[in-house]
Amino acid sequence: MNWSKKNYSHSIIMSLNLPNIDNSWTLFLDRDGVINRKLENDYVKSVKEFEFLPQVLDAIKLFSNRFHKIVIVTNQQGISKGLMTEKDLQTVHTHLIEEVKKKGGKIDATYYAPQLAEENSPMRKPNIGMALAARNDFPKIDFKKSIMVGDSISDMEFAQNANMFAVFIGQSDQYYSTDSLMSLARLI
Repeated sequence: MNWSKKNYSHSIIMSLNLPNIDNSWTLFLDRDGVINRKLENDYVKSVKEFEFLPQVLDAIKLFSNRFHKIVIVTNQQGISKGLMTEKDLQTVHTHLIEEVKKKGGKIDATYYAPQLAEENSPMRKPNIGMALAARNDFPKIDFKKSIMVGDSISDMEFAQNANMFAVFIGQSDQYYSTDSLMSLARLI
């Protein structure tokens, strides 16, 4: 599938040259700013602070019919900063997955990097430790048949470092971009 620079319901995707996506493909999703509202200068530390972005649940349902695996990869240094615990994060992720299931979608796994950015952990994006962990858990994952959707440069670098296709949520002249997961779901 070749998408050239065109407007699609307020989204722009620039020359994302994908072959036909079938059920052998994997979708990697960042969490904050892609699935849920990102808190400025803070971290989502509880279900109370977690708010799905508009139409995300419907988009994930559409993706669930299209992709073999859907995986969340998220940097969560709030744990190492002592602002939340791993149990707090697991509670948020359990809520996320349950809500996705209620709408008919799926999340096959969530991976997170609790390390501080300055630690340069192989698990933190833009390093690909979480992608390698996903492939270890799901050996059929082929990074060349994977799309990473994120809202930060480190997400795009993660995709590049793992040889995945990259889609940026937001505006970018440097990366293939769209305004939302739903806009992307309608295109694929």
